[in-house]
Amino acid sequence: MSVRWRKILFILVLLGLISPTFAETENRTTVVVGSKKFTESVILGEIVRLLADSATIPVVHKKELGGTRILWNGLLSGEIDIYPEYTGTLRQEIFVGRSLDTPAQLRAALATKGLTASPPLGFNNTYAIGVTRKRAESLGLKKISDLKRFPDLVLGFGSEFLNRHDGWPGLKRHYGLPQTEVRGLDHDLAYRAIATGTLDAIDLYNTDAEISYYDIHTLEDDRQFFPDYNAVILYRSDLVTRAPELVSLINQLAGRINEHTMVKMNSQVKLQQQPDAHVASEFVTKHFGVTPTITSQSAWQRLITNTRDHLLLVVISLSAAIVVAVPLGIWSARRPRAGKVILGTVSVIQTIPSLALFVFMIPVLGIGGPPAVAALFLYSLLPIIRNTYSGLRDITPAIHDSAIALGLPDSARLRLIELPLAARTVMAGIKTSAVINVGTATLAALIGAGGYGQPILTGIRLDDIGLILQGAVPAALLALAVQGMFEFAERWVVPKGLRLGQST
Repeated sequence: MSVRWRKILFILVLLGLISPTFAETENRTTVVVGSKKFTESVILGEIVRLLADSATIPVVHKKELGGTRILWNGLLSGEIDIYPEYTGTLRQEIFVGRSLDTPAQLRAALATKGLTASPPLGFNNTYAIGVTRKRAESLGLKKISDLKRFPDLVLGFGSEFLNRHDGWPGLKRHYGLPQTEVRGLDHDLAYRAIATGTLDAIDLYNTDAEISYYDIHTLEDDRQFFPDYNAVILYRSDLVTRAPELVSLINQLAGRINEHTMVKMNSQVKLQQQPDAHVASEFVTKHFGVTPTITSQSAWQRLITNTRDHLLLVVISLSAAIVVAVPLGIWSARRPRAGKVILGTVSVIQTIPSLALFVFMIPVLGIGGPPAVAALFLYSLLPIIRNTYSGLRDITPAIHDSAIALGLPDSARLRLIELPLAARTVMAGIKTSAVINVGTATLAALIGAGGYGQPILTGIRLDDIGLILQGAVPAALLALAVQGMFEFAERWVVPKGLRLGQST
């Protein structure tokens, strides 16, 4: 049994410490484009990628990287080089509290961060509040201030709008709105909810294709709360020397995308189900006279890529967690005071919302695989530590006394008696941790780590159930496979005598 456990620990150490660490393969000549998780940002990111590609500049596009702060922090850290942004977001969210009323003041503020914004692209994608036209006519709703007359209306806002200074908190104060039933949900799902009557009013982006599709009436901002959100391309200033051709092309985008053009491109992707890259390619061909080469992955190729990324996330984080958690569980069982601290700490970690923990890792580890692995590692600790602790503490005292009477030292008792007796409980904790890990890893796509969460995010954005299932079904099957693998491993780890009575 001692040889068996040494083999197990050796394998786990190799997996946890020698596995790839998701280090970026791009060198500094590669331009990394980022985009937020809504369609317009992805399209603009694709336009930038295709412009870079047309200038033979090595480029990658990390799509759907969550919200503003993820992109902003990635830009500051150098994890990404460029992404589409809006002047209103910069003034009201990033530089909140500072008086940046003129373009020159905004440029100066960005320069202190080593960043530059392109000239405005030509459209203002400001926030708005919308209700269905039928609801607006029945209640006489024409402007935002009219909402004060209906305190029982159910409002639904995207997660960013729900908390931003230029979102619901400021809007509520500015208009004195009395509504208390306010729900947070994904922006792309809000249209479904308002169309079915689940919600009475939602936040809109001015260029959303769904506004006309769902016949949404935009309430007049009669007290001018929402500022202008002129679209720009935000980039690190060192691109001027690293990729001057790309900077020149980006500056040529100024004024070329008006509101009608942007709504049309959003509609092509969201409503007509055209690929982002093809829509962006049509724009680049029309305005820059070049025909980009578009390559697309088949469903099988995407499945292979997503499976590889998801497996790497799970294998590295779970292996490292086992290597760390089993000794911590042993220590907790042997040292009750230390055990209370250890179990209390990992229990607190487990209560942190998973997406928040992913984001907390970004300032230290950047975006992509490293912060995802770190967060998944932390989430995997509690079940393993707790079960290792319980398995050792539940061993009958008479067995301890017999081992001591035989003169076995602590290390021999642990290796030859205690761990074998606790093995089934320990394995149960590992199986629980593994299944949780596989499911939680789908959120890693929000910070650019890929995996099965990528098609789920894209499916939600495009309202495509097929894409959602391309991520959800393999994730469920992988969880079952991982559990089955550890069920098989349990036959090897748990001594034969303790397996008596188990089905074979």
